[in-house]
Amino acid sequence: MRALLSSSFLLLAMVPFATAKAAPSTWHPPQGTTELPLWPEGKVKAPPKLKGPEQISEATSRVSGERWTMLQNVAVPTLTVFPPKGPANGTAVMVVPGGGYRVLAMDLEGSEICDWLNAQGITCALLKYRVPASGPNWDPDCNCRDNPTVPMALQDAQRAMGLLRLQAQRWNIDPKRVGVIGFSAGGHVVAGLSTQARRRYAAVDAADSQSSRPDFAMVMYSGHLWAGHGKGLSLVKDIVVDDAVPPTFIAQATDDRTDDVRESLAYYQALIDEGVPVEMHLFARGDHAFGLRVKDAPVTAWTQLAERWMQDIGMLPERQL
Repeated sequence: MRALLSSSFLLLAMVPFATAKAAPSTWHPPQGTTELPLWPEGKVKAPPKLKGPEQISEATSRVSGERWTMLQNVAVPTLTVFPPKGPANGTAVMVVPGGGYRVLAMDLEGSEICDWLNAQGITCALLKYRVPASGPNWDPDCNCRDNPTVPMALQDAQRAMGLLRLQAQRWNIDPKRVGVIGFSAGGHVVAGLSTQARRRYAAVDAADSQSSRPDFAMVMYSGHLWAGHGKGLSLVKDIVVDDAVPPTFIAQATDDRTDDVRESLAYYQALIDEGVPVEMHLFARGDHAFGLRVKDAPVTAWTQLAERWMQDIGMLPERQL
């Protein structure tokens, strides 16, 4: 069994569930944000394999030693818009947290990323997508790999991109400057968004007439992209790259103990082969799920590199000195 188990255990394999003193509540958007239902009432897609009610728990990061919030059992997906603290520059980025398609890292790879993007004048939209088993994952019940026939996470992400573009005027964003960033399992969602132009569900309303492909994409320490040992740097079958894939930024640490660095290398090679503009950064140290938490390694520079890349592709104005 290959080392990654892809994002199978992902954050779950990395840390134990924390013992709570009281029954945990669900995740609530921060003050000053706006939470939107992803699907119209009565049109919500089928729920995943729920293990209980939607709730949050805390765990400790193997990488930074800090606490992070995991959200479990999401049946009703939402999109939460974080407006910039200062003037909006017209660019929007949807954030897709990781969690092995089992849970969602709502602060580590969600709200904290929005805080960084907001500081650049970017409107952030945090996706709370359905889990568990909403994409390829390692099922601890059968100790086996699970590939669900309905790509629920991708469906939610496609729907969210359409909503953002439909409501571009409301949020003061340019519908041609809508990007996405995904972490771990969320990186696999981003690759799906980038490579699949066709909706994976029947159209519901006007939002589904909008393009679901992002204008630029950032794939952070993704899983579920590499076909595996003995297959060179081949991609998995559900990710098929063509020259319509948007400019892409990739970053990962080579000492990642959850997802093999060949996940990033395989995607990078496929993008290069199709002539897609791509920038990749590999760091010697950082492990997995570093987010913005790691402070003592070069991997912390990924945000500055991403900002410079967004400037280079015309999605972020250069700062005036």
